[in-house]
Amino acid sequence: MKTKIFCDSADYKTIKKLNNNSLVSGFTTNPSLMKISGAKNYKNYSLKLLNVCKKKPISLEVFADTFEQMLLQANTINSWGKNIYVKIPVVNSKGVFSGKVIKLLSNKGIKLNITAVYTVNQVKKIIKNLNKNSKTIISIFSGRMADVGKDPIPIIKESVRLTKKLKNVNILWASTREAYNYLQAKNCGCSIITMPPSIIYKISKFGKTYQELTLDTVKKFLKDSKDSNFKI
Repeated sequence: MKTKIFCDSADYKTIKKLNNNSLVSGFTTNPSLMKISGAKNYKNYSLKLLNVCKKKPISLEVFADTFEQMLLQANTINSWGKNIYVKIPVVNSKGVFSGKVIKLLSNKGIKLNITAVYTVNQVKKIIKNLNKNSKTIISIFSGRMADVGKDPIPIIKESVRLTKKLKNVNILWASTREAYNYLQAKNCGCSIITMPPSIIYKISKFGKTYQELTLDTVKKFLKDSKDSNFKI
């Protein structure tokens, strides 16, 4: 099975460039990435991104905190393009599960990306509220788990097992921290991994031998020492 690579970025130039890269199958964004990219008007900036990403899937997230507002924003965002996956947080800021929103949108056939998922129990609850004929991505934040000393692998594997027979549901490895995470995601059976551009560029170097890596490293050290005019 091939694990698709999505680029996690809201930077216009990055998306325009990587949209033509065969290594990249789609894009994910969030309000934080939109802010970093300098977006002032959420709709206008999203439409700008959609103007260069017209076919590959792109996830755009709601930023409302009440379920009523989430539904309104989700329907609006969905109307902007056919390649959009609407990102819905698994809970709101009060920790209340977004099941009602997920169920209503899924039953309408809106493609969803359920985000900020950390537990198998959350995955089970999401599945119960999905229309199995509607396309859904479940984003499990593996990198953030690892950052606080938690092993994401068992959670990813169990989530893949739970969704194995659901052809329209894909598990996504999110918050990627290093290139090796791609191989981990692939070994777990993840359908998708999303990663920042810097790590995508590292993936293109996969396949180098240990000897090549040794020489590359030594040559880099030598070049930097010469450029710095070091003397002993």
